[in-house]
Amino acid sequence: MPPAIAMLDDDKEEPLRADIRLLGRVLGDTVREQEGSEVFEIVERVRQTAVRFARDGDPAARAELSALLDPLSRDTTQTVVRAFSYFLQLANIAEDEHHVRRRRAHDLAGSPPREGSLVHALDRLAESEVPPEVVADFFAHALVAPVLTAHPTEVQRQSLIRNHRDLAHLLDQRERQRMTPEEEAENDLGLGNAILTLWQSRMLRPVRLKVLDEVKNGITYFKETFFNELPRLYIQVAQQLHARYPEQTWALPPFFRIGTWIGGDRDGNPFVTADILRETLRLQSAAVLNHYLDEIHELGGELPLSSLLVRTTTELDALSARSTDHSPQREDEPYRRALTGIYARVAATTRTLDRVEPVRHEIGQAESYTTPAELHADLKVLSASLRQNGSASLADGRLRRLLRAVQVFGFHLAPIDLRQNSEVHARSVAELLSGAGRCPNYEELSEVDRISLLVEEMATPRPLHSPFLDYSEETRGELAIFFAARELRQRYGAAALPNCIISKTDGVSDLLELALLLKEAGLLRPGSQPQLDVNIIPLFETIEDLQKSAATLAGIFDLAAYRALIGGLGDEQEVMLGYSDSNKDGGFLTSGWELYKAEIGLTRVCRQHGVRLRLFHGRGGSVGRGGGPSYHAILAQPAGAVSGQIRLTEQGEVISTKYGNPDTGRRNLEVLIAATLEASLTDHENRVEPAEQFHAVMDELSQRAFVAYRSLVYQTPGFTTYFRQSTVVSEIATLNIGSRPASRKPSERIEDLRAIPWVFSWAQCRLMLPGWYGFGSAVDGYLQANPEGLATLRRMLHAWPFFRSLLSNMDMVLAKTDLAIASRYAELVADAELRAGIFQRIRAEWELTRRHLLDILGQDDFLADNPLLKRSLQLRSPYLDPLNHLQVELLKRHRAGETDERVARGIHLSINGIASGLRNSG
Repeated sequence: MPPAIAMLDDDKEEPLRADIRLLGRVLGDTVREQEGSEVFEIVERVRQTAVRFARDGDPAARAELSALLDPLSRDTTQTVVRAFSYFLQLANIAEDEHHVRRRRAHDLAGSPPREGSLVHALDRLAESEVPPEVVADFFAHALVAPVLTAHPTEVQRQSLIRNHRDLAHLLDQRERQRMTPEEEAENDLGLGNAILTLWQSRMLRPVRLKVLDEVKNGITYFKETFFNELPRLYIQVAQQLHARYPEQTWALPPFFRIGTWIGGDRDGNPFVTADILRETLRLQSAAVLNHYLDEIHELGGELPLSSLLVRTTTELDALSARSTDHSPQREDEPYRRALTGIYARVAATTRTLDRVEPVRHEIGQAESYTTPAELHADLKVLSASLRQNGSASLADGRLRRLLRAVQVFGFHLAPIDLRQNSEVHARSVAELLSGAGRCPNYEELSEVDRISLLVEEMATPRPLHSPFLDYSEETRGELAIFFAARELRQRYGAAALPNCIISKTDGVSDLLELALLLKEAGLLRPGSQPQLDVNIIPLFETIEDLQKSAATLAGIFDLAAYRALIGGLGDEQEVMLGYSDSNKDGGFLTSGWELYKAEIGLTRVCRQHGVRLRLFHGRGGSVGRGGGPSYHAILAQPAGAVSGQIRLTEQGEVISTKYGNPDTGRRNLEVLIAATLEASLTDHENRVEPAEQFHAVMDELSQRAFVAYRSLVYQTPGFTTYFRQSTVVSEIATLNIGSRPASRKPSERIEDLRAIPWVFSWAQCRLMLPGWYGFGSAVDGYLQANPEGLATLRRMLHAWPFFRSLLSNMDMVLAKTDLAIASRYAELVADAELRAGIFQRIRAEWELTRRHLLDILGQDDFLADNPLLKRSLQLRSPYLDPLNHLQVELLKRHRAGETDERVARGIHLSINGIASGLRNSG
């Protein structure tokens, strides 16, 4: 039996268990050697007791666990927390490697295409009889863009993530190579040294990250994954399309791009300034140009072809003749000479654009490239010559990948979105209008009067801003950003800064205020044919704003001045939808439903006005912030809402989970393409039954869930106190995991708290409340009013991708909850009556939600149809529980006034460990 087939038939989880045992043993040996046998024995007793409790639910084991943990000294407590935290990190590495192992086994065995693969998506198109020309049109107009953000739930330091990559590589070696005893011993030594390095490295940052630290962290994912895997993915897509539709010509445009908010997102982050934006683009540009230099250098070594042996085109001969390399040793090597000249020009470009000196100095001096298109054209000369003269296979390797990289990454690496809150824009516009004598009381005007004034101002070339007036620091900062954006677009190209996003959009004037600020910076030029250089993107976040979003868009399209601007941008309008704040505002069920309805309304409005809609999904890592499997999330969109174009945020720890490993990264990139293709060209939503018939049921469920959620979170006296005392939200605010403050305003109100620490805090105490609360009450009320309603809900589950995705995500969240552990956190609430009242309500809703969810799913327990995740959680539980237990004890000490630094550090270490164990928790 072939090895790959055998692996599929045998116990497929045994290699994972073996890897975890191996890593756990090496970690245990490290703890014994570094901390002594006594500490190691404590860690082992805690582990064994926790495993027994998790496996058997033995109350005696729970009591024994408490007896073991409570009296630990501060230093030993930290050691135990570190040991369990690192074990969970090692388990993550082993699981990720196992996913790669399983995918390879299926590929080697020739298994049927998996959901989320491009082949599976193309099979679906064939089943739906989608013509090849429709597929070709899709790729001609497609845009798929994951956007990296710096939201502070990435608790891992970059040095530790790098260490994790080394460990993953060593495990991969053991899997793919048949090693000699000497090689295996060397691998064992590498594992031991990597885990020793991990143990001796600081887990926490001593100071809060700065914005430029976050920029550098984001760039590492390009170096590790995107530079190599994205061009490979383009080649894979082209090859599969050629194989499926050989009669078509597939010259794919650069439809897949990686975007970023890091360095451009100013909403609530005062540390993002015009200077930071300039330095962000400089760092990005230096990184991509350095990548080009490395690849061109390698190509020089790969293409020592002699003109004595191969023919060349006249274009290549001319390019070679212009080279700065005049060595007689390479006189007959036209490709190498051409590459030397190209290298010299790219080296000059790095100096001109970024003030960076190349590591390898060029031969001779050359002019810099002014645009990426010039570099692409030169590389294309090499490719064309190779193809015309019998060396196409040489052109299809590194050179082909480099050509695609230049198309995708340009000289800017990743397009940066600028984002700011609508209230800030309004204040800046008000100050400009007042200073220019146009309107002393802009913020007091009605919406109608604001619109009228703004449209009038947009039409005149006269600026409002004067260098001789003294503006507030906020307004000076906003204007500086837009002036910098204009300068940087000229320097790095228009693709470097293509978008401006307006947080908290709630009306037409919000879009016009941004347009007016852009006009002040020369990014909007009025006239008979007005020109707008960047996309103005409203972000609808609250439940009310989502409900008004279609009307807001219709209102802005009804203005001839704005419609003319959109016409100049190819009749395309991007709209962003906020999953995080809408969830905090209205709860999981209502947020999901209002987002879905908003997409339907926005799609209709754009169709009526002849505008192509592109939706930007502001999804977080956790389900409470729109997270969950990307494939099912995209297919859960209403029919017509994707239409070949989609952008979505990749946030927090999800970035390293998805893209820290190149193999996993390429798979996740492929999933985005496959899901977008399938969602755009097949009627996935109505394949079983028409989905619209279920909308009235969702309306009723949403209304009931909204009442239940708002009643607890916003209408229960003392709930804010309960939340702040029963979670680690205050301690998270002091953890150095991001540059952004935890709240938008200096306030204790939940309304002002960012959605990220809101969700992250509930995950730490194992309640996960934002991912399920209100569903139980909603279904209970619905079934009381509709006795036959369970059958309807089961039909919805079977027929409707949106409802199925909603329940699947809730199933995952509830599987990660633990009421027994959550009750320990509730004990931190000082007011016994408040504690008992609120926790009992949460417990009752959890029981109701669990019962109704399992009834609809037809399951006896959570994750019945996801055994891999269920096994993962079972594996982690014994290692998470002690961390939660210790976190509660440390919080008690800290809040009782213990000022010992080891107590605060222990809390932060436990936060890190629990986040690692839960993975998508922020």
